Amino acid sequence: MESPEHPQTPGWTGAVTQCTPRTRQEAAAMGPDPLCLGPDGHLDAHGGPSSNSSMTTRELQECWQKEKGHWKPVKLLFEIASARIEERKLSKFVLYQIVVVQTGSFDSGRAVVERRYSDFERLHRSLRKAFAEEMEDVALPRKRLAGCLAAAAVGERARALREYLRQVHAIRAVRRSREFADFLTRPELCEAFGCLRAGRYARALELLGRALPLHEKLTAHWAPARVPALCALLLCHRDLGRPDDAFAAGERALRCLQARESHRYYRPLLDAMVHLAYALGKDFVSLQALLEESRLRRPADRSVTLKELTVREYLS
Repeated sequence: MESPEHPQTPGWTGAVTQCTPRTRQEAAAMGPDPLCLGPDGHLDAHGGPSSNSSMTTRELQECWQKEKGHWKPVKLLFEIASARIEERKLSKFVLYQIVVVQTGSFDSGRAVVERRYSDFERLHRSLRKAFAEEMEDVALPRKRLAGCLAAAAVGERARALREYLRQVHAIRAVRRSREFADFLTRPELCEAFGCLRAGRYARALELLGRALPLHEKLTAHWAPARVPALCALLLCHRDLGRPDDAFAAGERALRCLQARESHRYYRPLLDAMVHLAYALGKDFVSLQALLEESRLRRPADRSVTLKELTVREYLS
């Protein structure tokens, strides 16, 4: 289902134009915040002492030194761990295993996906179309000889594709784009949501468990983009009789929304969480109050359930 704010990508609403504080991890992954006007009209940056602070020069230096000591740059590293030949009835091609790890902090969510060369070609075309200027000097490694599956040629191409991923990820606009995120996560998420629609909840959970860690890394700049996948996680756990796990997934989704009442998932998610909290003996009264307040402020002609909304995502 297309988001009206950002077509074709569930939950994606594009870059936020407001100057809002970011975590150190987000700032390191995305680059520095743009300079913003503070309340007094002066240029200000988030996260540090302001220019009119009462701290002495020495105290300011010590403060910044402490901040520097705690700052751990976070970025994604890409490796082509292996390549294997896949044989189909009418074709034979190479699948490259892409391993994505996060640096700057301990990363227990290493992500592994497989893509073929034609997937890289589609990515490159879409990036050239969307970011012509930024991609002007980035070239996709050529296939060289068509149908060449010799080990040496495949290995050389794997190294070149690894460097290509590093190059495109170094471009801020590209690494925050729908096109780049879709390349690394959409096939797995499409399959997971297909399993959800078919009632194959265990298989959907398996696929979501593989896709979500990478999806979270790629959407660090815009948490609401993760909400559809987290709601799918909630539904799978709930329908498998695991209310505790379902509630935990719902809490993660609510944190991503950050009380954005206008988001199409806000009310259906709150409604599902009210029922889960009641069943688990948790505080459902506060969740119910939030839901009722939202309904009073923004009346709707028809309400949809969380499942009705979620199963419409990633249809292709």
